[in-house]
Amino acid sequence: MKNIISSFMAIALVLVLLSGCERSNSDPVITNTENTSNETADNSNNPSADENELIIYTVWPGFYANEEIYERQVGQYLKKKFPDVNFRHIYWDNPGKQYKDLIAAGTIPDLIMENANNFHKHIAEHDLQYDLSDLIKKHNYDTSQLNQAALAVLKNKSPEGEIIGLPFQMSDFVLFYNKDIFDKFGIDYPTNGMTYDQVYELAKQLTRVDGEITYKGYQQHPGLYMTYNQLGLNALSLTEDKAELATPEWTRHVDNLRRFYDIPANQFTSVDHFPKGNMAMSVHVSEKIVQWYDQNNDLNFDIVSMPSYPDSPGVKAMPNLYGMFITKQSPRKDLAFEVMTYLLSEEMQINFAKEGIIGPLKTPAVQEAFGQNLPQMQGKNTDAIFYGENAMPPAARAKGLTYISPHLHEVFSPLIFGESKDSLTALRIVEENTNKAIEVSKAANGG
Repeated sequence: MKNIISSFMAIALVLVLLSGCERSNSDPVITNTENTSNETADNSNNPSADENELIIYTVWPGFYANEEIYERQVGQYLKKKFPDVNFRHIYWDNPGKQYKDLIAAGTIPDLIMENANNFHKHIAEHDLQYDLSDLIKKHNYDTSQLNQAALAVLKNKSPEGEIIGLPFQMSDFVLFYNKDIFDKFGIDYPTNGMTYDQVYELAKQLTRVDGEITYKGYQQHPGLYMTYNQLGLNALSLTEDKAELATPEWTRHVDNLRRFYDIPANQFTSVDHFPKGNMAMSVHVSEKIVQWYDQNNDLNFDIVSMPSYPDSPGVKAMPNLYGMFITKQSPRKDLAFEVMTYLLSEEMQINFAKEGIIGPLKTPAVQEAFGQNLPQMQGKNTDAIFYGENAMPPAARAKGLTYISPHLHEVFSPLIFGESKDSLTALRIVEENTNKAIEVSKAANGG
């Protein structure tokens, strides 16, 4: 039963980590017309508030909406560590348990687990943000032990340099390869630390039409490739209220992946076709180890680190992460911070790692524990997951600028794949569309 639950959790994890920011039609939508004042949101004067109660609100990871999973992964450990605390877990739901519902009811969480990409449109939009700097000093917490790129993602959300949250859980990309295809064509397996140029040469050798079977050499999700790019590029200007995509840096990044899909017979289909057995290499999140194995038990595959740029060896994608945020209205900030740091302790990070969850704490003990509870990961080169360093995110944008999510996936589909636009033209079109969206947002908000 334990293995079944572990497998279910790993599959659930991959379903909520891929986009990194959206829930499709169930994403909590925040508008600027809601009352988000401190008077409405402050529950510190709530007479019904239990002094020993700590409210934890999980928006992401989405699988914590399953109370059994939350209790197994988080709840049981918090109760043992803090026996005098009454933990109250609320998960995001539609309708009834969105931010606006909690605020209207005066039930302001003390601690929020949320996708880092949603900070501005969910937490800051509701005036819930809080700078952890004083708590970090007060509790003498050493942030240097955490993944620095993940920490920077959160620090760079604030133009004032505030530490608005700490990283909770992460997802990293690796290169999956089908051993049988490599063996069939007598080509050596890929290794950790390969560059895109080296993998491109492999892709050309492995993309073949053999009778009625087309073997695709390489697939990588264009949208995720752009969003978590390894060059640390921001689609929005850091100083002006506009998009910034029609640049040499972005063009280089697009061209780097585009050449793979220009290989005859290697047109883009889906990275998730890898379990069908006709794809030699696919870059995707490490959680796919479990999901793809369960889809095809006979699939003879392994993983190595995702390819990197030749001039930035070992640098992988920017972190795709969930953060932990303390609300400014919480009357129990010290306790909430103690809970945060306990979840980041080696003890808890080992527990998460055993379930195949990547955390921000990078110690040998955590890495050695990775996937121990998941039989599908046994025998796999899980060292690849921890190979190299995440790309550092771009610096914080200037105060007062508009935050929207540019549709970076449209650069490849439909503009390149469907309309055969050159890379710069495709980038320029998305840039123009993003600028229009910024103006619409500003007009709606009275800007």
